[in-house]
Amino acid sequence: MNVLVLNCGSSSVKFQFITTDLEQINDNSDRRLARGNIERIGGEAIVTLEATGHESERTTAPLRDTRAAVELIIRWACSEESGITEIQSIADIHAVGHRVVHGGERFTHSVVITDEVLRGIEDCIDLAPLHNPTNIKGILAAREVFGNGLPEVAVFDTAFHQTLPEHAYLYAIPYQLYRRHRIRRYGFHGTSHRYVAYRYRHLRGISREQTNLISLHLGNGCSIAAIRAGDSVDTSMGLTPLEGLVMGTRSGDLDPAIVDFVVAKEGLNAHEVETLLNKQSGLLGISGLTNDMRELLAEARENNDRRARLAIEIFCYRARKYIGAFLAAVGGADAIVFTGGVGENSAEIRTMICSGLEWMGVELNADRNASHCGGYEGTISKDSSRLAVYVIPTDEELLIARDTVRCVRGYPQRY
Repeated sequence: MNVLVLNCGSSSVKFQFITTDLEQINDNSDRRLARGNIERIGGEAIVTLEATGHESERTTAPLRDTRAAVELIIRWACSEESGITEIQSIADIHAVGHRVVHGGERFTHSVVITDEVLRGIEDCIDLAPLHNPTNIKGILAAREVFGNGLPEVAVFDTAFHQTLPEHAYLYAIPYQLYRRHRIRRYGFHGTSHRYVAYRYRHLRGISREQTNLISLHLGNGCSIAAIRAGDSVDTSMGLTPLEGLVMGTRSGDLDPAIVDFVVAKEGLNAHEVETLLNKQSGLLGISGLTNDMRELLAEARENNDRRARLAIEIFCYRARKYIGAFLAAVGGADAIVFTGGVGENSAEIRTMICSGLEWMGVELNADRNASHCGGYEGTISKDSSRLAVYVIPTDEELLIARDTVRCVRGYPQRY
């Protein structure tokens, strides 16, 4: 099946065309046909399009809304200029898979989108007011472009973490707040953590029930998950993606009393403080320079910038502390897995995070660690390391495409 994978933001649409089938999944022969990104929708949008095996195209186009962006993607994919031989017309697109950020407690797996499912996603808007509305726009745009006959599937960031036990997902606040408003830990990046857990057991040749690991998704957004017998049993992000690790612009864990303190001292309102914690904190807030880890590492090396070094140290310390906590939560594990833009590409950050974990048997192989960047997967620890360390590039879009096929054909989902 040729699947269009959509990830819709407030003024952007990321997409991929992937051909996949259940018969292909076991031998990993899925094929990415094309990918692209449309930014600044609502004006003169920046359009980046790339068919596999062809050079990337970068243009601009006036696009008023998400529907116009989806229409542009379809016109390009069906044109001879795209170079996608598998897609000659709209009839060659067999399904659409959507990334949906929040599924609440209702959606524990990916689902075919019906009017009832759409209402359920709308009911979760209170939990993800910045994300679910834009995801809904993408669903409606695809429905308008393709009509009701083409199946659409929702794949939820939160679904993988619905296996968390009560003692892990509940906060120590009055229980009636959970009953009334479903205030609890939901976790995010679930599609990424689920994918790397799948790839890990494929590389090891083990069953799902034998899969016990700590996975770290490190990018501009960062989270860690404790996975026992293939299930997520704890994760660092909470009710929102703000909790947990230090991130590019998010603070991660902090004393909640800081909010009122900053309101009083800085004359800000609660919404402005929330914006500060989400958009102006993390690596950017500490360094005062950038949220890009590559730039911070260069600044620390070349100019010995104190705050750049401090931001990196805090980032790595928080990750290392969470690894120790989650190893306790999962009752021990067989491996630590790094993924995400930083986790996949920065050998230096991986070294800094693992430094100090030697007492629990973590021993990195410097050559392996240095060579496993830029899309390479495999172990970066020494053969003698009691706890193996892996780098596994994530592929959330592929998992969305696979889930779309499973849902459309009515096959069981393999989490």
